[in-house]
Amino acid sequence: MERIEKEKMNDREFSDRLITEIDKKRSVAVVGLDPVYQRIPLCFREVTRGNEGDLLKAAADAIIIFNKCIIDIVEPYVPAVKPQIAFYERYGIEGIKAFVHTVEYARNKGLIVIEDAKRNDIGNTAQAYADGHIGMAKFDEGREYRVFGVDAITINPYLGSDGINPFLDTLEKYNKGIFVLVKTSNPSSSELQDIVLEDGKTKLFEYVAKIVNTWGDNFVGQRGYSSVGAVVGATFPEHARVLRSIMPKSIFLVPGYGAQGAAGKDITECFNKDGYGAIVSASRSINYPHGSDLNISEDSFKILVENAVQTMNSDISEALSGNGLLPW
Repeated sequence: MERIEKEKMNDREFSDRLITEIDKKRSVAVVGLDPVYQRIPLCFREVTRGNEGDLLKAAADAIIIFNKCIIDIVEPYVPAVKPQIAFYERYGIEGIKAFVHTVEYARNKGLIVIEDAKRNDIGNTAQAYADGHIGMAKFDEGREYRVFGVDAITINPYLGSDGINPFLDTLEKYNKGIFVLVKTSNPSSSELQDIVLEDGKTKLFEYVAKIVNTWGDNFVGQRGYSSVGAVVGATFPEHARVLRSIMPKSIFLVPGYGAQGAAGKDITECFNKDGYGAIVSASRSINYPHGSDLNISEDSFKILVENAVQTMNSDISEALSGNGLLPW
């Protein structure tokens, strides 16, 4: 059971491993891997010729080649990638196979893999999610097997601690990470997350943040950050300032950069004074820099992707440096 031994060798907190990669790459950027078959350049779809009778497999084959190309380009520049599993589930079992292939390829390249799944349930169901995604599937005679093997996963806290504790138990056993939804980047998040509680001053997302901070107390690594992180959207910098004070040891996973409208200047409130405490995610701006030009050559596509990720790194670094937050 080689895969078990490799997993058990990972004896550092997820937060420490993530910060080590941030220092190594001098980057807090995370590249989302959100493949949409119709937007993939035709040069990556050549492998699908002859598969017209199995469109799902054709899509999955193209996605694997497309993702591997992006991973190869961004690996020197970013500490982590973030595949959103919905973009793979839409293609059924073949899409799930493409997801597994993508995760393994990225991890073999030394990248940290954060699965964007927003999973949650209670009891045995939550444990099943935790086992399959960040833990191990259990078998007879104490045998275990790694399934998806991601380093961290996003989860929804709406069901309370019954839905969180199985993930906490699992991340403790296998030194993995979770990012709990606290304040998301979508415009309608305020419909629920900004509701003011009975005390007349605390918003729901602030209350959730206090609970997340407590959940993370037992998972603080040597670098001072917890492996229980929080999803905090870049599109609400005024809220990020408040949340940073409530969750000083949490690493923020910050969506909303790029195609959703946020820029480097909008994410500085997500960081602590030491220049750490946040990673910033972009998907569409890195995956599809070619726009609607599906006839773009592979070489031209690679140049655009590399330019996009370097531009993102430069933008974020300049914003952090301008606020005295650049840690290197």
